Amino acid sequence: MTLLLSDLTGILRSIHINDILDIMLVAYLIYQAFALIRETRALQLLKGILALIALYVMSHLLNLKAMTFIMRNILQFGALALLVVFQPELRRALEQVGRTRFSNFQLLGSNDSDEDILSWNLMIKAVGEAATYLSKRKIGALMVFERQTKLGEIIKTGTIIDASPSAEMIGNIFFPNSPLHDGATIIRNGKLYAAGCFLPLSDNFEISKDLGTRHRAALGMSENSDAVIVVVSEETGVITMVQDGKFKRGYTGETVMAELSAIFTPEKKEAKSFRKPPFLKGKKNEQQQ
Repeated sequence: MTLLLSDLTGILRSIHINDILDIMLVAYLIYQAFALIRETRALQLLKGILALIALYVMSHLLNLKAMTFIMRNILQFGALALLVVFQPELRRALEQVGRTRFSNFQLLGSNDSDEDILSWNLMIKAVGEAATYLSKRKIGALMVFERQTKLGEIIKTGTIIDASPSAEMIGNIFFPNSPLHDGATIIRNGKLYAAGCFLPLSDNFEISKDLGTRHRAALGMSENSDAVIVVVSEETGVITMVQDGKFKRGYTGETVMAELSAIFTPEKKEAKSFRKPPFLKGKKNEQQQ
């Protein structure tokens, strides 16, 4: 018992702070990897890979030479196959890693000028009024609000408008049989930037059967970017907001405006704004005197 305690004490003394940090980082990465796999079809593919590894081990233990040779070659090219099979999941993971939260803080060099905020306020008001109009008449609509992830590839599939916002223009775009009513509208920097754009469809097969192609496209867009999407159902007139791969249904024009305002025009808090240190203010006052 004494020997065991001495060995344990020696092991604990050999552990340094960088070892603990290393373990914590690896554990966090493993946790995030499992979280990503659990929410996608990659979980089923991972089970298949584990079954192949188990079959290889069993073949090796039983000395099945032909099966061992086949499984060894399959596993040797497995890394390349994984890159192909898991391409959507890997791309989504890298995009999530590339997103930062620094734009939420009003620091020195922020681009949130009064003119930008005014443009966003006009856009949000126009979207809320248009969503109310379209919902009452059960006219389908799909509006994508670009954030940090740039949607240049999506914009190329449609027609660039780059127009000032208005409820009437949004209503005309999505009016049945109009040239651009089938695609999505991309909203960039508080302007109607493009219309008639095609969005990537989600591969999530757990989506309710009641949700059509517009909702699947909105979900696919939110899975591949940090965009906020507003959907008006053509069948029911229900207004839905989609963000980070999640649906929120049952909105009205007013609640849409409230949520979009919270996202794109948050109130500037004094604690987050850049202020000069007190000693700089003191020097300025002395010079004036």
